[in-house]
Amino acid sequence: MIHIALADDHKMFAKGIESLLEEEDDFLIKGVFNNGVELMDFLKNNPVDIVLTDMNMPEMDGTGVIEATKKKFPKIKVIVLSMYDDQVIYDKCIRLGADAYVLKGSDPDELIYTIREVHEGNYIQDFRKVLFQQDDDKYPDHYKERFKLSRRELEILRLIKDGNMNKEIAQILCLSQYTVESHRKKIHQKLGVSSAVELVKRAIEMNL
Repeated sequence: MIHIALADDHKMFAKGIESLLEEEDDFLIKGVFNNGVELMDFLKNNPVDIVLTDMNMPEMDGTGVIEATKKKFPKIKVIVLSMYDDQVIYDKCIRLGADAYVLKGSDPDELIYTIREVHEGNYIQDFRKVLFQQDDDKYPDHYKERFKLSRRELEILRLIKDGNMNKEIAQILCLSQYTVESHRKKIHQKLGVSSAVELVKRAIEMNL
């Protein structure tokens, strides 16, 4: 179970993130806070695995959260949730010790994927990927809209169609096998198929 705490002063956004993550069987939301000071007070007596933090907050902003968390609770991983696709801000966050930087406009599955990979300690990030993770021309937009498939899910579906097993897909995409299995389960649900044969057939129909 991955224990998570979230700090974001936009209550509607925070509530949406909380609801999204609570749908995952291996995620447990331990607390949601409006600023970094409240978060830090909570962490004193309530250890978590992952902290998700907004950049702009009153009293203590995202950079303050990164610094304080890494100094006082070095085992906790910090993921920044930001609306800024800015190299300077990204570099500052990573320099302070942030483990990942996710744009607020990203596909929800990207955040879920990032949390799992950061928790497992095998997450490697490139700022160019952060900026352009939603702009992959290999996957037509109408498939994303019709089936609500994320870029990562379409990528995995293509590899399944090409005959790759979960372990092989994990190696190709530098993911954990658990993450691939989780994505694959969601692909089955979104496409309404119950077997690998049906899944491959649908991928062929989609001309992936």
